[in-house]
Amino acid sequence: MADHITIRKASGTWVVRASGAVLGESVNALELSEGSYPPVIYFPREDIGMSFLEQTDSTTRCPHKGTATYYTVSGPDGEIVDAAWSYETPLDQVSQIAGHVAFYSDRVAVEKL
Repeated sequence: MADHITIRKASGTWVVRASGAVLGESVNALELSEGSYPPVIYFPREDIGMSFLEQTDSTTRCPHKGTATYYTVSGPDGEIVDAAWSYETPLDQVSQIAGHVAFYSDRVAVEKL
């Protein structure tokens, strides 16, 4: 793993909400810390209502994690474009985040209960 990235099980129960509606809740979330960036919570897909997410054409490439694909989140107040992302086939050093989805906490609420 890249020296500046750590992944660990996130303690407690985590929830993600869009416009107040719960999109998912998990006790199996992962916390990824990368350098000086704030930690990011990655939710297992099976704990997310994936029917509220629609994959977009947006992608980005991280030299340490791989290619991210993005999702628009549908909530009670409408669509939030590219509010979530996933590394479908992450690089080996961060393979733990495969099958997980992360959310921009400035676009939706990501909270520890």
